[in-house]
Amino acid sequence: MITIEQLITKIEQCQPVLNKSELSTEQLHTRLNGVGSLTDADGAQLSFLADPRYISSLANSQAGAMLVTEPYRDQVPVTSIALVVATPYLAYASGSQLFVLNSANTGIHPTAVVADSAVISDEVSIGPYCVIGEQVHIGERSCIDSHAVVEAHSQIGTDAVIKSHVVIGHDCRIGNHVRLHTGVSIGAEGFGFAPTGDPSSSGWVRIAQLGRVIIGNHVRIGSHTCVDRGAIDDTVIGNHVIIDNLVQIAHNVRIGHGTAIAAKTGIAGSTTIGKRCIIGGAVGINGHIEIADDVILSGMTMVTKSIKTAGSYSSGTAAMPTAKWRRAAVRFRQLGNE
Repeated sequence: MITIEQLITKIEQCQPVLNKSELSTEQLHTRLNGVGSLTDADGAQLSFLADPRYISSLANSQAGAMLVTEPYRDQVPVTSIALVVATPYLAYASGSQLFVLNSANTGIHPTAVVADSAVISDEVSIGPYCVIGEQVHIGERSCIDSHAVVEAHSQIGTDAVIKSHVVIGHDCRIGNHVRLHTGVSIGAEGFGFAPTGDPSSSGWVRIAQLGRVIIGNHVRIGSHTCVDRGAIDDTVIGNHVIIDNLVQIAHNVRIGHGTAIAAKTGIAGSTTIGKRCIIGGAVGINGHIEIADDVILSGMTMVTKSIKTAGSYSSGTAAMPTAKWRRAAVRFRQLGNE
């Protein structure tokens, strides 16, 4: 349970609550136990109106407290506490963090294997069956869940959350306030091979991957995403980058601050992506190219050449009946011959 006063304190890390001074002591001490939609929230839950299309649900909402903008303040039911903010969705995002069920684990679980040379800071939690290698450094208040592996000489900053079955390869650097979700692989060997004269008979020669992965601060990486270590130089992910599930980031890729990448995107080796880019789901990005700052790539876009100008880019075709798609594909090929 958290109070309205605690909620306001959290929200004001991002933006002011404009009517805070008008709330009574009783209202400030009102307790909430969760978040709900406008139609389903009860008197002990927080809700929000971020899209005017849902205004019809506002008058009948049973929510105990509601995040709204100034124009909708007077439409909040008298049974609900109105919290007026400039951006309700941002306020909801911030406030929602107060209702997360936190792990009760503290200290180092007796089944964890921690090298004697590892440096474990204060208030660190290491769960069951974790393996912490030689010369690893783990910063204050970081939490590592069960079955995670941190290989030798890697560093994890403060306030990191490393979920179960994450593997962090040797010599990698993880910043502060980083969240790595279940099954993330950081610092696996990049896909580097040199062909012999005839790979069908004599195979491929493996190239040792000698670089690291460097991850900045306030980075979030979703489940089963892979970030490969560099071949020679490092793979680098900047600050405030958010990455969805099932993303592949190849060796020597560099991603600028504040970029967001949706699920099933694949980024080939040695590509550089700028700051504040938004990359939709299932995007494919070629290797050894550069993408400028502030580029938006819509879902399933295929990027084969560098993009030097900010803006929105798309490729592919929308779904249509198969017979029509086949005819369209024939015409598209014909255009290439003109």
